[in-house]
Amino acid sequence: MTGVIYARYSSDNQREESIDGQLRECRAFAEKNGIRVIDSYIDRALSAKTDNRPSFQQMIKDSSKGLFDVVIVWKLDRFARNRYDSAHYKNLLKKNNVRVISATEAISEGAEGIILESVLEGMAEYYSVELAEKINRGLTENALKCKYNGGSLALGYRIDNEQHFQIDPMTAPIVREVFENYKNGMTQQEIADSLNNKGLRTQRDSKFKVNNISRILTNRRYIGEYIYSGTVIPNGIPVIISKELFDDVQEILAKSKKAPARHKAEDDYLLTTKLYCGKCMSFMVGESGRAKNNRYTYYKCVNAKRTKTCDKKAVKKDWIENIVVHQVMETIMDDDLINRIIDSILKALEKENSVVPILKKELAEAEKSINNLIKAIEQGIITKSTKQRLDELERRKEELEIQIAEENIQQPPITREQLEFWFYKFRKFDFDKLEHRRRLIDSFVNSVILYDDKLVFHFNYKEGAKELSIDELNTISDLSPLSPPAASAADKLRTHFVRCAHFVPAFFLLCIKIIR
Repeated sequence: MTGVIYARYSSDNQREESIDGQLRECRAFAEKNGIRVIDSYIDRALSAKTDNRPSFQQMIKDSSKGLFDVVIVWKLDRFARNRYDSAHYKNLLKKNNVRVISATEAISEGAEGIILESVLEGMAEYYSVELAEKINRGLTENALKCKYNGGSLALGYRIDNEQHFQIDPMTAPIVREVFENYKNGMTQQEIADSLNNKGLRTQRDSKFKVNNISRILTNRRYIGEYIYSGTVIPNGIPVIISKELFDDVQEILAKSKKAPARHKAEDDYLLTTKLYCGKCMSFMVGESGRAKNNRYTYYKCVNAKRTKTCDKKAVKKDWIENIVVHQVMETIMDDDLINRIIDSILKALEKENSVVPILKKELAEAEKSINNLIKAIEQGIITKSTKQRLDELERRKEELEIQIAEENIQQPPITREQLEFWFYKFRKFDFDKLEHRRRLIDSFVNSVILYDDKLVFHFNYKEGAKELSIDELNTISDLSPLSPPAASAADKLRTHFVRCAHFVPAFFLLCIKIIR
């Protein structure tokens, strides 16, 4: 992995040595875990309660360039002290495939803040998907009417005022020429060169390349098929190429097509930066190997893999991930535990947002004063100053309402019902789906420490530590390094789900009905 270091101190009372100490410990952590540090971002005398930090913002911007995989901080409070900022910027980094790692905290402080981050990400994802569904419904209606839905317009067509496809008399002959020349034996490169020599251009006003010719020759819109996101309507748009000519060209393409190169699939190691070696407390990272045409995937201690300074044995990827998922499922099937976590989150939210309560208190006082003035006016007590004071209070009330609305947009209030819905939806996850497994681990697992005789789990909630011995783990998944388990972990998880299904509250079922 490649990484960068982010260091910060918050007041002028702290000295440059504070930064040097953070950098030294972060570099030592990186070296220990095989992370190549390529840069450092430093903010001096700037608080983490605000995101207005130049180097911090530059680091977030640079994460989109794909130059580094992790951001190393001395402690997580160096990254952000505001939970909403932390959740927001970690989510931005996550979209760029970058993780935040603490050099001195295998278990991060402020457990409720971590689970709150997952809640906020989940809520943001929920509203994003909901909005996408609404937009998709409108686009689907357009598609059923064979209307243009945006995107690149195929050469040879134009769009009329009612958003329907029409043949472009200027460019449609180019499409016919491409098909006829290819059928007559010209190569795609020769066709592109011929069009460029005539001074013709693509829809984007660029020269023709082989890729452009290939897309034209395989575009079924030219035989009248309207195509949008899985919707295919025959004769939905005007025909430029006859079906016979198109089929002849497809047959030639199939004969000349070379066998595609085999791309080696990358394994998704879900416990990367979460699984620690119990002997040296370094990361255990993914690796794979082959033996007798079989492919094996493991997690291995970085020190055992690179420097040979640790003798910790590798552990099967599927085995350890199945065990972790199983422990997460036991957590989310425990109604009492979920309620305690929700209580902690709500308390944390109340402590976090100190602005809205003050604004609401001031708003209540303004409304009370307005009511008193109105009563006085009703009793005949009205003067020029009374009316002026009433106007001032009305303006102040409007300002306060706007400020409260803005605060709620930046830090949206979350109810117990929303939290319950978010937690309980995990119970419907399919354990065989990679994305569902990743979501479970990312949301609930802080770290897992693997010893020779036990596993220690640290979850993202208060008192979320759990220790299991090898004997106890044998009841979950086979621990033999070579022989496969008698029953798959997924099967056992399903059995566990069925056994715990009666815990699902009626509220969850009601939410499903409302959504539908």
